[in-house]
Order: sequence, then C-alpha cells, then structure tokens
Amino acid sequence: MDLLELFFIVLGAAVIVCYGVRLLLFTRMLFPKMWFPLSKSFFTSMGEWAVVTGASEGIGRAYAFALAEQGMDVVILSRTKATLDQVAKEIGASTGQRVKVIATDLMEDVFSEIEDQLRCLNIGVLVNNVGMLPSFIPCKFLECAELDQMCRIILPAMENRGKGVIVNISSGVASIPFPLYSLYAASKVFVERFSQGLHAEYKDKGIIIQAVTPFGVSTRMADYQKTNIVTLSPEDFVKSSLQYIRAGDKTYGSVCHIVLGWLLQCVPLEILYADSILLSLQNYVKKRRHPPLKVTL
Repeated sequence: MDLLELFFIVLGAAVIVCYGVRLLLFTRMLFPKMWFPLSKSFFTSMGEWAVVTGASEGIGRAYAFALAEQGMDVVILSRTKATLDQVAKEIGASTGQRVKVIATDLMEDVFSEIEDQLRCLNIGVLVNNVGMLPSFIPCKFLECAELDQMCRIILPAMENRGKGVIVNISSGVASIPFPLYSLYAASKVFVERFSQGLHAEYKDKGIIIQAVTPFGVSTRMADYQKTNIVTLSPEDFVKSSLQYIRAGDKTYGSVCHIVLGWLLQCVPLEILYADSILLSLQNYVKKRRHPPLKVTL
C-alpha cells in the first residue's frame, strides 16, 4: 500500500466518522425527552418569575401559559392592556399562578420604567418574543418600509444567582438567505447569532440562552394558517420547544421543523432562488391576504 492510497483510506474513514457523528447528533433531536430530560421542577428552580414579551397572543401567549403550568408566576408584556388583562385572567384561572401585566411598546424608550417594575422580582426565565414583519406580502428590499434591552435588564441578576433561562424567538427563515423577506430574515439571523454569542459567554455561569427558530406556527403574523404537520398551533409548538431547552444554543423547536430546516439547507440555492419559485411564493401569499399587512407583536 503506497502513501497516496493510505491517505485516501484515512480521508474516507474520517468522512464516514464525521457524517456518522452528524447523523447521531441529528437523531438526538428526534427524541428530546430521552436525550434532554427535564425534571418537574426545572423551570421553578431557575427562579420564581418568568417574563414573556409579546405575550398578548400567539407564541408569546402560549409561552406564558406553558411556564405558568410549570409552576412559575409570569410577567406578560405587550402594547394592549385590555388584551393582556384578559390573558392574565385566563392564566390565573387555569393555573392559579400570579400574573403581572406591563402594557408597553418595546419599540419606544421604556426600558428604565420596565426595569423599575421588575427590580424586586426573582426572574428565572425570560422569553424575548416581540417581533415585527414589515409586510405580510413578500417583497424585495427596496419595496419595504424602513424599518436587546430586556437581556440587559434581567441577565445580571441571573448571573449573580448562577442560573436562569433566556429564550429568544428567531425564525426558520434565518436558516438561509431568504429573498422577498430579506429584512425579516436578516433580523432573525441577528437574534440567532446574538443568542449563540451570549450563550457562549454565560453558559459557565449556569445560564441557558437559546434561540428558538420555528417555521410554520399558526399566529396572526402567519395569517392564522390552518394547522397541519408543518404548521403547528402556538400551544403545540411551545410545548414541543420547551422539551429542547437543554439541547443547545439553537433549536427549531419541533421534530417536523428540524426535518424542514435540514431539507431547506440541502436544496441548492439556485433552485430556491429561481424566479418561478419566488413568483409562486409571492402569488400564493397574495391570494391568502390582500392588501399587505404590517404586523407587530
């Protein structure tokens, strides 16, 4: 056996081992309860209170309910006080947990006021869920309108206690450059990288910081699409995503979205970016809703 032949044998073996490890890591995500088990007291052990932004509806509302069902008191934030009051009433009635309402617009300079209201609370979990889709209809960058303080407020106390969970809601569209939703997808890439960077900085402090990157969830932002194997209800998605809280600094949150993310990254971008594909996407969404809708949670 000459040196060149030996080189290719070693190279082939290395490739097989590499892909074998990747396959093993992928299959772990299919069985989160086995690979990433959580004790019944996991969330309450982090702290007494959970803070959820954008909690008046959709994914944020589902997280608030799910964390209250885990035994946590919750602080819910959004812009509309009447809606928050109704959500708080429902959470209290169904779980018996305390609910604090903060009606505010996080797009404005209100964080010093929020900090004052949260100062005396033992906060163990933060869910950053506020997001904005500039235009419901897919459009090119030049056609779009012009377009994290919560971590700064809550993270220091978690660091002092040596425990805590921060969940930042990103999106599956951040998996690849996403034409026609360029601004939205790029903003979600920031959320993902921001979360991963913070996790690397603070994991040794006992703090979990995770980006959750769902694809289809039936919310107002998605025009309340009918639920199916890919498009989940907010409640089902959140229940699934919480099982992955110890799975690393990023998760798609459900088995079907994990598979979809893998498939999306396997398809050559030349196919995804074909004019016919983009036009079909645009026409499909236009048929579902017209005129364009600006959605802010």
